[in-house]
Amino acid sequence: MTKKVIAVDLDGTLLNSDSKLSEFTKETIKKISKKGHHVVITTGRPYRMAREFYKELELHTPMINFNGSLTHIPEKKWQQERCITLDKEYLLDIVKRKEEIEADFIAGEYRKKFYITAPNETIANPKLFGVESFQPENQFNPELVTKNPNCILLQTHANDKYALADELNQFYQQQLSINTWGGPLNILECTPKGVNKAFALKYLLEVLNVERKDLIAFGDEHNDTEMLAFAGTGYAMKNASPTLLPYADEQLPLTNDQDGVAHQLLKLFL
Repeated sequence: MTKKVIAVDLDGTLLNSDSKLSEFTKETIKKISKKGHHVVITTGRPYRMAREFYKELELHTPMINFNGSLTHIPEKKWQQERCITLDKEYLLDIVKRKEEIEADFIAGEYRKKFYITAPNETIANPKLFGVESFQPENQFNPELVTKNPNCILLQTHANDKYALADELNQFYQQQLSINTWGGPLNILECTPKGVNKAFALKYLLEVLNVERKDLIAFGDEHNDTEMLAFAGTGYAMKNASPTLLPYADEQLPLTNDQDGVAHQLLKLFL
């Protein structure tokens, strides 16, 4: 059987509503990997917020983080690694507009660190950043922003996160890719223009020498549209945002809380 690349989003897709992997999903993914298929976590999350799932699934494949701006093999030196950043001026500008965009917090995300405007556990959950608690060095300070971030995360209390994403895309004249996260959180993520999950997967297929028709992708949200459209077969979760459905080849009959991805993989490969 041709070896497939299976790109899986995390929030709202592989993870359940408690942001956990079920035992059934873990066992299914391990069996798929043993058959020689490449299971690739493809997420908006930074690496440190996806690391535990990579380990639980016992993966050794590349991982795509920050919605496509980082393609790497965790904790290994890999010559094909690709890391794309955005101009730090955007981070400084979005922070200035904090009130206007009704942001609870804004964070500059780097590969190994982050700076957040409100390192306060009543406002932001430190687990979102892959840490148990915020430290003084996580406090955002414009003077500390000397390097370009991989992405900017912001949580908003605006009523409509989709409308805000559209508004910001227009405001920055499409110089950034601004998307919403899956799952219940009102989180927007800004990555460099033209960078998305499909952009990273196209690169990864070239590196792995796999044809596009052998790429299968699973997603649930706005930031999965390019990936599902690009994949040989794109599956939208039963709980997917309606904006995603036109890009999917098929909508799964099960949600992320019903192990929708694992059941489909079982049907396809086991």
